[in-house]
Amino acid sequence: MTDTEVLRYTAFSRDPEGGNPAGVVLDAAGLDAGAMLEIAAGLGYSETAFLTDPPEGLGGEPGRAFAVRYFSPKVEVPFCGHATVATAVALGERIGPGELVFATRAGTVPVSVTESPDGGLRATLTSVEPRVEEIGAEDLGEALAALGWPAADLDPEFPARIAYAGARHLVLGAATRARLADLDYDFARLEALMRRLDLVTVQLVHRAGPAEFHVRNPFPVGGVVEDPATGAAAAAFGAYARELGLVPEEAVLTLHQGEDMGRPGVLMVELRAGDPRVRVGGEGARIA
Repeated sequence: MTDTEVLRYTAFSRDPEGGNPAGVVLDAAGLDAGAMLEIAAGLGYSETAFLTDPPEGLGGEPGRAFAVRYFSPKVEVPFCGHATVATAVALGERIGPGELVFATRAGTVPVSVTESPDGGLRATLTSVEPRVEEIGAEDLGEALAALGWPAADLDPEFPARIAYAGARHLVLGAATRARLADLDYDFARLEALMRRLDLVTVQLVHRAGPAEFHVRNPFPVGGVVEDPATGAAAAAFGAYARELGLVPEEAVLTLHQGEDMGRPGVLMVELRAGDPRVRVGGEGARIA
């Protein structure tokens, strides 16, 4: 394990000081789950991605298809968007832009890597098929109590829901930007609720314009107070916003995340008419 090369990349920013840092292990052959968890915990990022050879029948071009597992410092998660973007950028630097295919625990995730005119790389993932479900009044009350949010601080145009696009996220709308900025929650209490509901993060959202949003993501189940930029939650939110009629069936949404943590990032969410899947894209950069 001491010979395992762990790369560090940020996702959803061209600035290594912005976006969400992720660990990337391009060759995880021979590592078991315990070793992967140990590496992720030692690195301390919200997630680290581990690549191995693809399963039979995955498809994709030779050398551009992989199996991927994602570990936070405390637990394995079925899918992680920012680590997917970080991994795709790392691969793009080594094997060139183009199409990639990732086999994840949540399903098959295609990723397109493109080069911008100034030479930077952008990765856009296509989620598994999403779904949106209700949350019970008692569970919602417990979530608000753990966050320290009075019910009056919720935006009534954004009904609380659990949304999935590879991982489960509770979506809550903040009535004001100030409410979103003031995040000081009961870590253990929220973690207990999230484990019971099988949630990966809580997606806190404030609408800044018709297609522009500010978001934050508590991630206590992963041992992280807050995730700086959350691709899986962005995909889930895109599905949620479309299903509830908050945005058109075909739209491009801009999500700003990490500003309140001093790690600003931008996530682009694309919804296509007739396709239930959600596309999430952003830039990435290697962290020295």
